[in-house]
Amino acid sequence: MTDTWQHLCAGDLVEVRSKTEILATLDADGRLDGMPFMPEMLQYCGRRFRIHKRAHKTCDFVTNTGSRRLPGTVHLEDVRCDGSAHAGCQAQCLIFWKEAWLKPADILTDLSTTHEEPVGRGQFHSERGGGCGEEELWNRTRAPRVDVGSEEIFVCQATLLPRFTEPLSPWDVRQYIEDYQSGNTGSLWWMIPRFLYRAYDNLINLGIGWGPVLRWFYDRFQSLLGGLPYPARHGTIPIGSTTPSEIINLRPGELVRVKDLRTILGTLDESSKNRGMAFSAEMAPYCGKTLRVHSRVERIIDEKSGRLIRMKNPCIVLEGGVCQARFNRGMIFCPRATYAYWREIWLERAP
Repeated sequence: MTDTWQHLCAGDLVEVRSKTEILATLDADGRLDGMPFMPEMLQYCGRRFRIHKRAHKTCDFVTNTGSRRLPGTVHLEDVRCDGSAHAGCQAQCLIFWKEAWLKPADILTDLSTTHEEPVGRGQFHSERGGGCGEEELWNRTRAPRVDVGSEEIFVCQATLLPRFTEPLSPWDVRQYIEDYQSGNTGSLWWMIPRFLYRAYDNLINLGIGWGPVLRWFYDRFQSLLGGLPYPARHGTIPIGSTTPSEIINLRPGELVRVKDLRTILGTLDESSKNRGMAFSAEMAPYCGKTLRVHSRVERIIDEKSGRLIRMKNPCIVLEGGVCQARFNRGMIFCPRATYAYWREIWLERAP
């Protein structure tokens, strides 16, 4: 991996380099240090954004190995993949940006200024980068087919994540120092309760039989403070049994209230899933809150296999309903901010 970067911090104003400059950083596969520059990112060339967070670490859904380290990378505010080069994938992942693809911007300029027109497939120009042109970026979104009739396999930043990252131990204190220094987490007072929860949760899961008692004390203490009950709970429906479903045909823009945690737990099996979709501890903070429907998700690319999956049951994304990395074991303060997926049975229309 490259060992030079700008150490950009949350809130810094940057400009995405021109298409020509970025192509010059890529290898023949359209990647820099193993990270692909995707066609969906071309539309942002020449535009200015604030840094959302420094992506010095991230979570891994491909091999499920926990946190992964990646230097010289950031996320930009509100810049998510629209899936236009990947069969309309609706996962809306926050895009990874190498700092080599960015440069400091003049703070007096308009954030919406664009120096280059977005380029779509079929609008290729003649310039080439370091062994990669625009058409190659599009071609690299699919893996080579094994045979003519084989299933199409997609390639993107999410599916290749283990290739441009390295394992990161949760005990590596340096990551938490960088979380603070980069502005990712704000104040130390915001971080301390997350560390305390992580320590208490580890105690609960030691397997010494004190779990139920410790969870009861946690709930009592939180009730006195007006906080959340213990979020990492499982449902009670036996695995293999059919979990309940409810269709209310929610549409983008509608206001909904997330049902309370106890009600949602009643719809989950013992692996915390409802018809294959997991309800995680990171979704618990939204219980009881009113949010607006952002979109209905019908198809996403499976990060493990690269295959396009079509949803059999309704899947809802809520505005602002992202993972805050407060409760995940071994992955606290992850800046990836993935959208949570909601079953309609967990939601109800707000008055």
